[in-house]
Amino acid sequence: MSMFLNTENQNLANVFPSRETALDHFQFGLEAEFLLVSLPDYKPLWYKDFDFKTLNAILEDIPFDDIKGRFDLLKLESPSKKIMPFVVEGYHLPDGNKDLLPKGIEIRTPACSSIGECLDAYKELHLRLQNALAKHNLKAVALSHHPIETKFSGPCNKRRYDYWQWAMEVMTTYGPDFNISVPQSLLEDFNQEDFEELVNYYSPALCALSVGSPFYKNDLWRVNGELGRSYRIHKRSVIAPPIEFHEDEENRFEFKVFEMSPYLGDMSAYFLLSLLLILNKDLSGRSDKATRIYEMGEVARLGLKAKNVKEKLGEVLKDSGPLLKAFGFDPSPLSLIKSKIENEQTLADELIDLYLEKGSIRPALEYLSNLKE
Repeated sequence: MSMFLNTENQNLANVFPSRETALDHFQFGLEAEFLLVSLPDYKPLWYKDFDFKTLNAILEDIPFDDIKGRFDLLKLESPSKKIMPFVVEGYHLPDGNKDLLPKGIEIRTPACSSIGECLDAYKELHLRLQNALAKHNLKAVALSHHPIETKFSGPCNKRRYDYWQWAMEVMTTYGPDFNISVPQSLLEDFNQEDFEELVNYYSPALCALSVGSPFYKNDLWRVNGELGRSYRIHKRSVIAPPIEFHEDEENRFEFKVFEMSPYLGDMSAYFLLSLLLILNKDLSGRSDKATRIYEMGEVARLGLKAKNVKEKLGEVLKDSGPLLKAFGFDPSPLSLIKSKIENEQTLADELIDLYLEKGSIRPALEYLSNLKE
């Protein structure tokens, strides 16, 4: 899940979409990063607690050949020597003494022809990962920021300066990428610059639905005495692009708007919301990068209570059912989203309540370690 500073326009010199790699159907893939904890104490782990070779060996032993989907689109992630749906995520060192300082593990689903097939693969890969980790007293947790560690410093690893800064920044964050390719016929009049402005406008509101990292240094994250909803978004809002384009990979849209969730229903809804940004030609909102950054900061603190969030979500969800059905998609997962909006309740609110009730982050980590429908 590589992503660096100032990459919103990295492919403008190329042509997106590319007719050479165009598809005549929809395609979906999910990349999801996980924090690791030790068992049975659920202690949050970091790069100081394990090494790349040990973790990678665990991953290489997990079978996946029977899982449906296109694994041919997965790329080899150095320093691993095997293309597989599991990746040790972390910081590459320049001296070669160690291959990688691990921060956690990523699941990469194969490219699938439907959202349901993609999430079925994700669910099975998650189960196999947890079973393999359990043999080593480890468990994967769907929390978007490390609940204790807040900062990483490493030697320049021969990237550009901004790449280096970003590589250090993401050593404490864990997030999902929602990958979507659409039929070429839907991209005939596509304008990448205009779409980026559309994403700038709506992404803070979409992000507000998923806020779920309210912890900071083994406590709740507070801003000016008030409880915040996402320390990860607070850190990322200034430098993280909400979307990347991959014209050389079957015109893949890579949406980076959302946080991790243990709910498969959430993940399904996030796919649909991302799709709506592409399919709904009536969305009129446009914004620049600076405005998006400002609004993301508000969302990090306030979640669904941030200014203009509900209005923007209303635009995205308006007539979404008939539109999605027209393209063969089941809109029912969006009912969960509408309930969240109405009740102003997010995953972050659940985790905050759990912490206030139990007085510890451990119950939250246990809760986030199991996928739920």
